[in-house]
Amino acid sequence: MNNSGSKVHPLFSTDDYQIEDSIGYLLARARTRLMKSADELLSTFGITHAQGAILLMLSTGKYSTAAELSRETYTDAASMKRMIDRLGARGLIVRTPCPQDRRLVKLDLTDDGAELAKKIPPAFCAVLNKHFVGFTAEEIGFLKSLLRRVLANPV
Repeated sequence: MNNSGSKVHPLFSTDDYQIEDSIGYLLARARTRLMKSADELLSTFGITHAQGAILLMLSTGKYSTAAELSRETYTDAASMKRMIDRLGARGLIVRTPCPQDRRLVKLDLTDDGAELAKKIPPAFCAVLNKHFVGFTAEEIGFLKSLLRRVLANPV
């Protein structure tokens, strides 16, 4: 029921469910295509889209631990550790024990990591421009507002 007391009918039903027409399937396929294109473009820097996203997220200063990155990207801890290990081996990030809580390890970009992080937004924009050919700015804004509404719904 909604606030007015009337019954809310579900928008989705198994009566006419077709996987190829499913919102979840379409979102997943679109994400896969974007990630594949980003992987191809970022391979020139020797990183994957996932590694690029980690570098970019660290560069914002909003994230500083593997746990935060794992939660935000919905990546399991073991996969995140492997990714961080690879980025560390490349000299792009360093692990630093937190002075307030020695159990906590902070992640920081090295100078090389910070320089590479600056190259990622143009690469991601190139991928988006390639996949959104023919869309108007208004359509992109509308799509973003719809996706934000999905993300804002309580789960």
